[in-house]
Amino acid sequence: MSAARVDYIAPWWVVWLHSVPHFSLRLQPVDSTFNPRDKSYQESLLLLGLLAAICLGLNLAFLTTYLVCACCCRRDHEVHTKQRSSCCITWTAVAAGLICCAAVGVGFYGNSETNDGAYQLVYSLDNANHTFSGVDELVFENAQRMKVDLEQHLARLSEIFAARGDYIQTLKFIQQMAGNAVAQLSRLPVWREATVQLTELSDQTTYVEYYRWLSYLLLFILDLVICLVTCLALAKRSKCLLASMLCCGLIALLLSWASLAADTTAAVGTSDFCMAPDIFILNNTQGQISTEVTRYYLYCSQSVSSPFQQALTVFQRSVTSMQIQVSGLLQVAVPLFPTAEKDLLEIQLLLNSSETSLHQLTAMLDCRGLHKDYLDALTGICYDGIEGLLFLGLSSLLAALAFSMLICVGPQAWKHFTTRDRDYDDIDDDDPFNPQARRIATHNPPRGQLHSFCSYSSGLGSQSSLQPPTQTISNAPVSEYMNQAVLFGGNPRYENVPLIGRGSPPPTYSPSMRATYMSVADEHLRHYSGEFPA
Repeated sequence: MSAARVDYIAPWWVVWLHSVPHFSLRLQPVDSTFNPRDKSYQESLLLLGLLAAICLGLNLAFLTTYLVCACCCRRDHEVHTKQRSSCCITWTAVAAGLICCAAVGVGFYGNSETNDGAYQLVYSLDNANHTFSGVDELVFENAQRMKVDLEQHLARLSEIFAARGDYIQTLKFIQQMAGNAVAQLSRLPVWREATVQLTELSDQTTYVEYYRWLSYLLLFILDLVICLVTCLALAKRSKCLLASMLCCGLIALLLSWASLAADTTAAVGTSDFCMAPDIFILNNTQGQISTEVTRYYLYCSQSVSSPFQQALTVFQRSVTSMQIQVSGLLQVAVPLFPTAEKDLLEIQLLLNSSETSLHQLTAMLDCRGLHKDYLDALTGICYDGIEGLLFLGLSSLLAALAFSMLICVGPQAWKHFTTRDRDYDDIDDDDPFNPQARRIATHNPPRGQLHSFCSYSSGLGSQSSLQPPTQTISNAPVSEYMNQAVLFGGNPRYENVPLIGRGSPPPTYSPSMRATYMSVADEHLRHYSGEFPA
């Protein structure tokens, strides 16, 4: 254990997440050791996801209570109250938009970190898989050389050297050394089953990670679009667009809490593994690989010798002994039996290839390469992967907060839109001070007021008939006009043709607006009576 901790140290967030209490669905304490096959441990992770579902229920209950209160309560329609409500709606929408943008930014970073960690795990698994496959291939090739190729050459040489008993004894010795070498190769572990499992794990990780990354990417884009379009609906005062975006915001709120549940469960489960990964690997490789071999690769300590050292040493000695015997036969037997030279040279080439393969096999079975892959995989999972999951969880919380704020501000904005339209509906359509009437008159002018060019030119034909009518300058008091300008929201200014004093009929108002008109008019008359005497 001490050797492993020198190379791998669990980060603080792994220790923190591992310390989260684990309870079964019956609320009984569960051991936090990573054991995904245990039913109680599975229930403890499921309970963490249910906690997020409970938080979602509380969030929806709060939103429902707020919406009911907001719809039932009646507010004063005074000017200053409406202005304060409008300002509150604006700043709440701006804050929700900023929080949503922050959630998307944090989410993109967390999604990228998790993706990097997952693909670092896949890369390490592929490297280890390549090493195991290479070891099995080298062992098979060397055994094939000794069992098949070497036996064929020895059989032909036995026919050639049939008359010489000493040469036959040398061939039997070479055959015995070849059998010994094959026996040593058989002592090496076969990694075929481990290779199949690693390949399956790598493929599953790649498949799941791709769709996880894509799902979160689409979720962040959806969050950003909903937030921006909702702010646009508030700015454009569009009820239809606002209602549609609020419905989409509710869906995004549900997705945010669901993603938080998945992130929390995955982070805690992965942290349980990262707290003691060697124990989990030792327990799950029993019966497939010897404990001595597993410990050798997990810890890779200089004080621990390689479990393959003896087998590789005996194999090398056997190959060296066969090379010596073959070299002797080349020097002694070839002058007497020239036809044996080809087979002896083939055997010598085969033994040289076996020696080269032995060096490659020794290097591939060394613990340093596989131990590095093991540490890289742990770094990808326990550092980048869990860190990314934490940022994704934070992003989900921020997104839930942002959409809760938007849903809360929606009914207030709707009432504000309705109040504004009701104020316009209280004014007569023929009132020139009605903004809606002015907009309608601009787009649809009355036909009776349209004069063609021919009506002006059908008179005497002189240029004097084309002159516009003379404007009548009013002698109305300046203070009266300024009071009217301030009353209807404009700054006091002087015009060539003021409305006051032209004998035009006054506009019609509802009783509520008439009372507001009279109170504001009296206040401004008192204010300007001293500044502009009549």
